[in-house]
Amino acid sequence: MLIKRYRTAFLFLAALFLNSTALSATEVRIQIAATADVHARLFPYDFIDNRPSRNSLANVHYIVQALRARHNESLIVLDNGDLLQGTPAAYYANFVQDSEENLFSRVMNFIGYDAATIGNHDIEAGPDVYNRLRDEFDFPWLGANVLDEESGDPYFKPYVIIEKQRVRIAVLGLTTTGVPNWLPPHLWEGLIFQDMPEAAAYWVDYIRENEQPDAIVGLFHSGFGPSDPDPEDHPLEHATAYIARNVPGFNVIFSAHDHRRRVQTVINRTGEEVLVLGPGHFAENLALAELRFRRTSRRTFELEDVRAEMISTEKAVPSHPFVRRFEDDVQEILDFSNRAVAEISSSMHSMESFFGSAPFTDLVHEVQLELTSADISFTAPLAFDQTINAGTLRMRDFFRLYEYENYLYTMELTGQEVKDYLEYSYGLWFNKMRDSDDHLLNLYRDQFGRIPEDRRGRHALANPTYSFDSAAGIEYVVDVSKDIGSRVEILNMEDGGPFKLDKTYKVAINSYRGSGGGGHLTEGAGIRHGELSGRIVSTTEKDLRSYMIEYLAEAGKYDPSERGNWHIEPAEWAEKGRERDIPYLRP
Repeated sequence: MLIKRYRTAFLFLAALFLNSTALSATEVRIQIAATADVHARLFPYDFIDNRPSRNSLANVHYIVQALRARHNESLIVLDNGDLLQGTPAAYYANFVQDSEENLFSRVMNFIGYDAATIGNHDIEAGPDVYNRLRDEFDFPWLGANVLDEESGDPYFKPYVIIEKQRVRIAVLGLTTTGVPNWLPPHLWEGLIFQDMPEAAAYWVDYIRENEQPDAIVGLFHSGFGPSDPDPEDHPLEHATAYIARNVPGFNVIFSAHDHRRRVQTVINRTGEEVLVLGPGHFAENLALAELRFRRTSRRTFELEDVRAEMISTEKAVPSHPFVRRFEDDVQEILDFSNRAVAEISSSMHSMESFFGSAPFTDLVHEVQLELTSADISFTAPLAFDQTINAGTLRMRDFFRLYEYENYLYTMELTGQEVKDYLEYSYGLWFNKMRDSDDHLLNLYRDQFGRIPEDRRGRHALANPTYSFDSAAGIEYVVDVSKDIGSRVEILNMEDGGPFKLDKTYKVAINSYRGSGGGGHLTEGAGIRHGELSGRIVSTTEKDLRSYMIEYLAEAGKYDPSERGNWHIEPAEWAEKGRERDIPYLRP
């Protein structure tokens, strides 16, 4: 069966359109393959669910091997950021494993990447990690708009010229500017994140003048976004479409960050076509562009055509050389992931956190309040539908409970700001119910106000669940029959004391939210972004997940329970809305 799967995958690759026709004497073809938002899916194993997985860089390596077998002199392999975060493999490699070289550099060098762009979650790993990898990678790590604050020059290499069959391909890397809004300053201290369109325009002109490339490829860790945004929206988090349209010079742009698959042509302001490719996430696809050139002299080439293909990694088995090379690392990660931490007496379900106080999020509240001695805690269910089963709590379970490497801040907020924060959060979260037959959750609606269904009849939420912050330390009610902005009534502190709008409280909050992520503090509580750092009283030295592990390991046994400090009204409407919405939700 294994041999048959290999043969099927190889035949699929051999039949790709880009291999289907013979070359003429004057034609040169360059293939450019890209991954993006891999989020540490290095191996064909799910270390959280403890089972094999269908997609990984091991599968990517098999496809790359097959492509190189036919196009070794013309294949370029790129990665578009957010490689270093997302699974126990990443945590183990970056913060636990003691090895001469980081696991990520060993994997990427083994595959033979030609260049990569740094993503926001790569910065999140911290300077010790990204500086080490910058030195260890056998290829340039790009980031033209990530500037050294002291010198004003790019901290990472801005671009690279890759020559294949004498064709010169310029690859320009840019990354989203949102890092200062999402990550604590100590992770990006000394760096400035320049507006992506501004950097793109400068470096395209520079490359054209100084390198005379035959084609320019954008490798942008940025989502597609609007091509004609409101001027007030700059700097853009998702700037790919805007740059494709407004910065002439690019022939192909690879997008990322929004985790969307994309094959699209944009007409720029000079009337030229720009191919935009997004491979999606988790190593599920390899985006492939083929640039066809006509040789006009020994050293000059004219780009005549650009074609695209999206290759699913499910059509390829994991590479045997890859698996053999890293089998010891896989075993180490398995041992780490399966390490017992504590015992829990009952199961916890993230879905329950959508509808009131629930053990899944109340455990996080408990740890945050214990660590900080704060008056109030904010947190959200980071997972859409996760369950932590009763019994032995293992290291891998903490990646279900808390997916991201956030730090924990203690901030000062007034009572009014706490209330406004919650009003904003529940506005993202709940629909305004008009009667008991209405939807409780704020579901995604199309441009006509309709709630679309997928082919299974399921609905999507309008906003990510990590935006659904609840509070602990106070008792309150959320009335979903009222308008957004006037539905939260804070009754008192949980210890029975009064809650006052004009009093200043210490609040435990994760670093993403405390840095402005999601808009809860800026758009909700009305605090200017430049003032947020002045509200921070303290920050933890390690990520929050590490403290949760220590907390439960010290306890040895944990009995999950709900605080019961908030609920939804009208109760009958909420219960009917819950029964209606749950069966049709999709992640």
